[in-house]
Amino acid sequence: MSGAERKRILLLGIGNLLWADEGFGVRVVEHLQKHYRFPDQVQVVDGGTQGVYLIEHVQNAEVLVVFDAVDYGLAPGTLKRVEDEDVPNFLGAKKMSLHQTGFQEVLAMAQMLGAYPESLLLIGVQPEELEDYGGSLTSKVKAQIQPAIELALAYLADCGVTAEPLATEVELADPILNIGRYETERPDADSACRLGDERVVRSAAFEVRPPQPLTDALPIDVDYRGKY
Repeated sequence: MSGAERKRILLLGIGNLLWADEGFGVRVVEHLQKHYRFPDQVQVVDGGTQGVYLIEHVQNAEVLVVFDAVDYGLAPGTLKRVEDEDVPNFLGAKKMSLHQTGFQEVLAMAQMLGAYPESLLLIGVQPEELEDYGGSLTSKVKAQIQPAIELALAYLADCGVTAEPLATEVELADPILNIGRYETERPDADSACRLGDERVVRSAAFEVRPPQPLTDALPIDVDYRGKY
């Protein structure tokens, strides 16, 4: 085994599953966890929206691969890879959510503390839909899960690391996060709102009123002891 093969490698998916294509990075990691086995020096982590809480993982990694939905200004579903010093710039160019700001801070903190990855790769997809609360990935973005994985596997191969495809899908530690269950058990639009629920605002039980002035003065006790 060469020195490159022994490097500590972190495959990290970040994003928010609850906002449609925002969950791309997490879904890529889910697919990796279910369908691949890696050598011991490779860690596969669902970073979600943890932000600065990921600092220890990043500090411990010599090679970091990040999967995320990134606004590149390209056609929806376009996959793009960015390496090394360009990664923070792309994460911060057009912030789509707080988790991207948080992860920028993680990278900055790791660099400041002198424990920054030697190699850094961002594999991002241009999202199509970010406003569908509780929604899953759009078809264009979901179709890029495997291509994103292939990019990562090729990158790892250059580091001397090979993943083993599994013949049988592995169950997730938390089955409720499984994309199949997430999609099939989602309530329909009549049962649960997708954005703001106008039915509440328009119902007779909800009355919008302007702020009302106070009719009675509030009594105020003042303690003047020690003042004179």
